[in-house]
Amino acid sequence: MITKEIRNTLLKEKDPFTDILGQGKVKQAVKSALLSDRHIILVGSPGIGKTTLAKNIAKILGKKTPFVRVQGSPDLTVEDLLGDIDPIKALKYGSLSIEAFTKGKIFKADKGILFFDELNRCPEKVQNALLQVLEEKKATIGSYDVDFDIDFIFIGTMNPEDTSTEKLSDVLLDRFDLIYMHYPENINIEKDIVVSKGKKIDNIIVSNKLLELMIYFIRLLREDKNLEKKPSVRASLGLYERSQSNALLNNRKNVTFDDIKDVIISVLAHRVRLKPSIKYLQNPEDYISSQFEKNIVDSDVLEEKKGDLL
Repeated sequence: MITKEIRNTLLKEKDPFTDILGQGKVKQAVKSALLSDRHIILVGSPGIGKTTLAKNIAKILGKKTPFVRVQGSPDLTVEDLLGDIDPIKALKYGSLSIEAFTKGKIFKADKGILFFDELNRCPEKVQNALLQVLEEKKATIGSYDVDFDIDFIFIGTMNPEDTSTEKLSDVLLDRFDLIYMHYPENINIEKDIVVSKGKKIDNIIVSNKLLELMIYFIRLLREDKNLEKKPSVRASLGLYERSQSNALLNNRKNVTFDDIKDVIISVLAHRVRLKPSIKYLQNPEDYISSQFEKNIVDSDVLEEKKGDLL
C-alpha cells in the first residue's frame, strides 16, 4: 500500500502534513505508523483537526488514491460496509450468484484509505465485521463462498469524551495504533489556524490584540476545572467570524470589543458542559457570561489591550 514514492515523501519531507498547524508529535507518530503500514485511530476531542489530518494523508498518497469516508453511527450496518445483494441483479443472475452482489464501502477503499469517522459510534456488529478485514486483508461475504482481497489504510477517529458511544472491543483495538491529538500547543499556533482557516467577511479587520483576546478566553476555559466539555478551535473560529459579522451589521470596517462580547454566549454556551457540582447551580449561559466578566471585562487583560479594542 505504501509505495516507494510515498515512503520517500514521508522520509525526506520534514512536514508533509501542511494542512495541520502545530501537532508536531502527532505528525511524527502518523509518519511512523504509515511507514510500518499500520492502521491508526486518531483520538481526541471534536474540532482539533482529526478529519483534516486524515484528508492530508490522502493528499500525500495522490489524487488517484481512493479516499472513502464512513460516518460512524448507531444505524450503520454490516451491509453498508461489506455490501449486499442487488435484488434486480439477483433476479437476473440468481440470488447466490456473485454477479448479484454489490460491493460496499470497504471494497471502494481498496488500494486507498478507508476513513472511519467516529468509529466508537458504530454498533458491535459493524465492529466485528471489521476484524477479518483488518487482520487478514480479506472479506468473506455471508453465504457467498468467496474471499475478496482488500488492501487499504484504515484511519479511524474517536472522541473519548462522547458518552453516546459503543465501547470498542479489546480485540478490535488490538488491530490499531492509537495516536492522541490535543488542542493547539500555544496561542500563536491557534491564531495562525484561525486566520488561515476562518472566513474573511467583507474585508472587516480583526486586530491582533482582539484576536489574542478571543483565543486567550477560550484557552482559559479549556483549563477551567469546572468544565467537563471544553471549547474547541471551532469556538475560536466562531468568535472570529461572528465578530466580523457584527462589525459589518454596524457599518464598521474594524471589529470592536463589543462585537465579541455580544456573541460570547451564542458561540460558547453550547460548546461547554459543566461538571455536575456546578450545573445544578448555574446554567452554561450564565457561567460563560460570569467567566467573561471576571476574566476579561473586570481584569487587567482588558486594561492592557484597551487602546486597541474600542
